[in-house]
Amino acid sequence: MSVMLETPELPAVFDGVKLAAVAAVLYVIVRCLNLKSPTAPPELIYQDSALSRFLLKSCPLLTKEYIPPLIWGKSGHIQTALYGKMGRVRSPHPYGHRKYLTMPDGATATFDLFEPQSEHCIGEDVTMVICPGIANHSEKQYIRTFVDYAQKNGYRCAVLNHLGALPNIELTSPRMFTYGCTWEFGAMVNYIKKTYPQTQLVVVGFSLGGNIVCKYLGENQANQERVLCCVSVCQGYSALRAQETFMQWDQCRRFYNFLMADNMKKIILSHRQVLFGDNVKKPQSLSDADLSKLYTATSLMQIDDNVMRKFHGYSSLKEYYEEESCLHYLHRIYVPLLLVNAADDPLVHESLLSIPRALSEKRENVMHVLPLHGGHLGFFEGSVLFPEPLTWMDKLVVQYANAICQWEKTKSHCSDTEQAVSGQE
Repeated sequence: MSVMLETPELPAVFDGVKLAAVAAVLYVIVRCLNLKSPTAPPELIYQDSALSRFLLKSCPLLTKEYIPPLIWGKSGHIQTALYGKMGRVRSPHPYGHRKYLTMPDGATATFDLFEPQSEHCIGEDVTMVICPGIANHSEKQYIRTFVDYAQKNGYRCAVLNHLGALPNIELTSPRMFTYGCTWEFGAMVNYIKKTYPQTQLVVVGFSLGGNIVCKYLGENQANQERVLCCVSVCQGYSALRAQETFMQWDQCRRFYNFLMADNMKKIILSHRQVLFGDNVKKPQSLSDADLSKLYTATSLMQIDDNVMRKFHGYSSLKEYYEEESCLHYLHRIYVPLLLVNAADDPLVHESLLSIPRALSEKRENVMHVLPLHGGHLGFFEGSVLFPEPLTWMDKLVVQYANAICQWEKTKSHCSDTEQAVSGQE
């Protein structure tokens, strides 16, 4: 009887359950961290031209394998989360001067100006005019890291502080930055052109800033004067087309939407006295009822519909997104244009990437760069676990700008030589 009650199989069964549980956890980790995803050079979409051939030869990062940190770098979510929470590691503190510009409607635009720390590679005066991402400014760590690196490569940097984004700068009119308003960026560029009449410009925009700089250049041909090139990183190109995808739970976009909306609410409410005060001459369409709706908003679309679009008098959210997106201005940009996205960016749906792809397949001045990894403004590099201070994105933008400067100098030299030869004849 005692022999029949013995069950020696049970420990083996329990060991099997434990092994299965461990295997399941490892499988989830591998899937979540995307560890089986290969590393590869970025996908490049461009027209074969003298410029593109020069860029491929002069920018090794375009053809070199992008290798993110081994443990977590292949996860677009972790790259995005680290950028959002940490910004960058060991971020420097470049010293600049804050400039104040009064806009026609009484708003006070601010930007920070950083002088170069070394001679530029072509020995010329070149200024990077930089537009940060949504609700960002010059004090954000990813901006500080990029500015410090650009300064050390001989660039003067001017960084726009989005209207209302700096916590220690009060609004002076009932208006904040919006998705595609180019007024403040244009005022900064005009200041740079007037103050440094010999300088040439490299235009750089990150995320929402990418939309603003592309729209600014395409709005008026005169805006492209003295502009060497434009670089846009991680923008979505069309807010109208992105609206539906940003409400979906696929790739946790709805969750990111909620977090970004919560941040926007805090910024708007910090300026509520100027925006909604009784003694403020605010837009007629902006009412106290909109402030109540703001408290309950859980998405950027709700905030845009109830508040942001009304700063500029748009009658509907559709009209606001349609008019403020750079989609209808991209084809009017004639300077070299680099459009950078990451294939695993959880904020930019893959359907939106058809816009830069189609443009770069038609226009010789446009190149679309699409690495497999990088997330939204992450692009961290590092061996195993800890990322390096400089990112692939920082190095690519400066490397591309250097190549364009060399290209323009070579063209100018060839033109001068041809003129001299024709004069001798």
